[in-house]
Amino acid sequence: MVTIDPTEVPASASKATGPDKFYFAAWRWHFYAGLYVIPFLLMLATTGLIMLWVSVLDGRDGEWIPVTPAGAPLAVSAQADAALAAVPDGQLIKYIAPRRPELAAVFRIDAGDGATMVAVNPYTAEVLETRPWQAGWYDLANDIHGTLLLGVTGDRMIEIAASLGMVLIASGLYLWWPRNGQGLRVLLPNLAARGRSLWKTLHATLGAWISIVLVLFLVSGLSWAGVWGEKLVQAWSTFPAEKYSAPPSDVTHASMNLGNSKEVPWALEQTPMPASGSEAGANGLAGDTPPTLDTVVAFARQIGFDGRFQLNLPKGETGVWTISRDSMSNDSAHPTDDRTVHIDRYSGKILADIRYADYSPYGKAMAVGIALHEGDMGWWNVTLNTLFCLSVIFVSLSGAVMWWMRRPTKAGRLAAPPMPRDLPLWQGAMLVGLAVSLAFPMAGITILGMLLLDVLLLSRLPALRRMLS
Repeated sequence: MVTIDPTEVPASASKATGPDKFYFAAWRWHFYAGLYVIPFLLMLATTGLIMLWVSVLDGRDGEWIPVTPAGAPLAVSAQADAALAAVPDGQLIKYIAPRRPELAAVFRIDAGDGATMVAVNPYTAEVLETRPWQAGWYDLANDIHGTLLLGVTGDRMIEIAASLGMVLIASGLYLWWPRNGQGLRVLLPNLAARGRSLWKTLHATLGAWISIVLVLFLVSGLSWAGVWGEKLVQAWSTFPAEKYSAPPSDVTHASMNLGNSKEVPWALEQTPMPASGSEAGANGLAGDTPPTLDTVVAFARQIGFDGRFQLNLPKGETGVWTISRDSMSNDSAHPTDDRTVHIDRYSGKILADIRYADYSPYGKAMAVGIALHEGDMGWWNVTLNTLFCLSVIFVSLSGAVMWWMRRPTKAGRLAAPPMPRDLPLWQGAMLVGLAVSLAFPMAGITILGMLLLDVLLLSRLPALRRMLS
């Protein structure tokens, strides 16, 4: 086999033979995928770090506001009254119980088109802070992370980047794979190298080490994207409303989300909520009167919701009380503790009690994957995600540095690795491309678009082809 030094573009890749041709072809795909993907990886890693540390230091919902315990907490209804008094003409939407006795309770109050977070001292009902609901640094970073502040257009652009990220990882691993007797030495960078060779060995080694985690992060992110996620895997893996004892309503669990926020477990987002008002349901709150805020909170404690949990109040005539705890909302550090309970607003009966064990296999994987993705599973997870995000930033920037160091002195060219001629087994490459297209539709559409561009435009404009070469 010809020994290849990929730190320099060869004079003619067409002279390469056998497996070396695959090397140059993989390098070319890696280069072009990186042109699109690298800016998005930098954005995702940077906003991910911001979200991670804002969540650690301040909390997603401002729940880290300290209080001094003084006896037993007041009734939640008294705390809610204080929160409502702070927002004129407001309506109580949600209560978030404190994680620990020395922390504030949080209420969401809606008025007009706006939503307000009100933090209340549970022992005195003093309002400690008010601010727009989910309008802090965490939420700005989250909106950029998910949509680039461009709505559906941004979601699609990020989905394309995440899908092509799979191509970037696969081609990168092929380029890194031991050859020419390197063996296990490829697992460690060659720190004796200098110049571009040093950047290359650091880029390749660190990229290989983080590749598995990057795949997990990309897949968990794609599972919430608009096409591959919502239309395919989420639709196939969502919890079936047929398991309810009560009739389903005409709104889904996603109705409890606000804007681009994700406050509902992935496995339930597309599942219709149960409807209040039927004779269905299991024994729940005792008594002949409809449930109240205080009785539902007490019942939640009775059935095992200790520490932090969330309570959404009924909306409309068929609305239900919803008690929930899930790791992706920072309620718990253990995804297997996920639980959502719906209670009839009239009878107090339990209409649904959905736990982690009730999720589909992919729903279970996503419960764990999202918690890992967000760094919700403890300090080990925060440390891992911090190192991972910094590694993604370094690998992305080092790829750009390597290109800069080998860029042509003649302006107007990208200096893409040349495509070898007469690539053997091209049919196999086409089958791989077809498999990627079927698995990740947005990647397939993009690759098809680039092929059509190459055939219909670039081949007829030699100057443009030279610029992209």
